[in-house]
Amino acid sequence: MTWETIQPYLGLGDNQMHWIVKIFIVVFATLLINFVVNRILMRVDDKLQRTRNPWDNMIVEAAMPPLRLFIWLIGLSIAAEISDTQLDENFAAIVLKVREIGVIAIIAWFLLRCVKGVESAMTSGRATKQPVDYTTASAISKLLRAAVIITSVLVILQNMGYSISGVLAFGGIGGIAVGFAAKDLLANFFGGLMVYLDRPFKVGDWIRSPDQNIEGTVEHIGWRQTRIRTFDKRPLYVPNATFSTISVENPSRMSHRRINETVGVRYSDFSKLSEILSEIKDMVGQHEEIDSDEIYMVNFNQFGPSSLDFFIYAYTRTTNWAKYHEVKQDVLFQAMQIIEKHGAEVAFPTRTLHLFNENAPTSEFEDLDGQSENAAPKTEKA
Repeated sequence: MTWETIQPYLGLGDNQMHWIVKIFIVVFATLLINFVVNRILMRVDDKLQRTRNPWDNMIVEAAMPPLRLFIWLIGLSIAAEISDTQLDENFAAIVLKVREIGVIAIIAWFLLRCVKGVESAMTSGRATKQPVDYTTASAISKLLRAAVIITSVLVILQNMGYSISGVLAFGGIGGIAVGFAAKDLLANFFGGLMVYLDRPFKVGDWIRSPDQNIEGTVEHIGWRQTRIRTFDKRPLYVPNATFSTISVENPSRMSHRRINETVGVRYSDFSKLSEILSEIKDMVGQHEEIDSDEIYMVNFNQFGPSSLDFFIYAYTRTTNWAKYHEVKQDVLFQAMQIIEKHGAEVAFPTRTLHLFNENAPTSEFEDLDGQSENAAPKTEKA
């Protein structure tokens, strides 16, 4: 291959540049522009990371992939337009239509990434002083993304020559049939919407239902179902429509945890019981982990089968399950120490048995029922 044979391809002299060379130049220029733009955006993003404003950084991160795709779309469409005279006369119209649809799709992609970035910034606390509730942010994000997708689809259909009014009319007529066919799906959708609006629970809450065997930590609230992680670490998927027909208890929103324990002392310690109760009540009221603003009681309750029973009733300041048990343990330990300090003991089940003795004289025994019996009393502890 000589210089004379290359000149016609390059368009030197009186000859026009060959279309393959033009395509090559366009593709190479697209690759070069994409590389330069990518490096510029990376440097800008690195500088914006050092600023306190999270929104400019979020916009740059959201724009990087769509912008690269946009550059390639424009470059390849120009290359395709160059080759249409050599390939097919209708090819240019197809390329133009694809480019228009591609631009709409890229803009929609950019908006979706922006919505996702805003959701991440709001829930992480980078954009606000306090993180926004994840459940609320997720619901708003899903609505915005659905609006972007529906709008972009309608614009694409309009661009392809379809009438939007006709599509909407068809959707209205077909919606009746779809509503009957997918009533369970719609019930779950509106059930999820009610969960987002009423907010009986949010992601991370511990919930349970007295109506059904549902208990665990909420991991995800979707439009159709909610994922709950049970305490044996198994995922439980509950349709959202279920929450509109059952009662849901949310222990995560409790203000206090309750201590309600019954303790029994021996009947022989009856004379010491009043002082024991008074001292235990003072201990409970002065305990730093017990909320004395709430009701707390230490009272004699009943005559048990083998003990004098009293109860300790109080509310802890903490709602943490592990710390609650530590506080409860400390209260019970101190109550035991007070009982021992007064020389009393915690009772355990006992019973008294009267054994019959044939060899004993009748006069040595008393008849408990009003009749003489040859029985010798004996006490047995069980």
